[in-house]
Amino acid sequence: MPKKPNYFQMKRKSQSKGEIYIYGDIVSDKWLETDVTATDFKNQLDELGDVNEIDVHINSSGGSVFEGHAIYNMLKMHSAKVNIYIDALAASIASVIAMSGDTIFMHKNSFLMIHNSWVMTIGNAEELRKTADLLDKTDGVSNTAYLDKATNLSQEELKQLLDAETWLTADEALSMGFVDEVLGANEMAASISEEQLKRFNHVPEVVEKDVDKITKIDDIDTSDSVETPKKAISQEEKEAREKIKRECENLKITMNF
Repeated sequence: MPKKPNYFQMKRKSQSKGEIYIYGDIVSDKWLETDVTATDFKNQLDELGDVNEIDVHINSSGGSVFEGHAIYNMLKMHSAKVNIYIDALAASIASVIAMSGDTIFMHKNSFLMIHNSWVMTIGNAEELRKTADLLDKTDGVSNTAYLDKATNLSQEELKQLLDAETWLTADEALSMGFVDEVLGANEMAASISEEQLKRFNHVPEVVEKDVDKITKIDDIDTSDSVETPKKAISQEEKEAREKIKRECENLKITMNF
């Protein structure tokens, strides 16, 4: 029997270091092999156990904003130092997930795309107003993630980028503060499906030509991946994150979640 293609993987790279690959669409319910859900992510993160450092490789055109926020929060709250690698594409909610990194690396020929949240909905005027209010809230959460990283960017500057559906090159993302370091170019196709392509307005030609060429993890040479040149998270940072995790758990209990 042929081996199933793999688009999401989490494993130990060494005794103290984990490695995650997110190469598919972010969804709430898994229907396709390329789909990645927050539930699967949490289950595998729990199985990964205690590690000091995690390398997260992203090649995704995004998907569900709620699932993406959940994955972002799981990485942000984790006690390990998180290194994000944008291997080819981090678009839409995948770009928010990328902001969870303590250090963010981006290959020179990769793209980071940011835009406002959108949703397809039906209903009466009141229901549509509620949907619009919900979108404002989800945008607020995403915007905080962007501005926490790109600290030199003003809210108005970010709004202009979001309104325009901006596709940033690695050098542009670096200059704006979204990433920390630009790595050499790679030969990987941007993972974008035909369905996702239809939802975007300004897809660069170089990305559009890769439509439906979803990169499988099994097709890449993980043994030749870039080693993180920065030190692991400090004990002080670990303690601060543990405090945040305890506060979140207490909040869940208080709100009966």
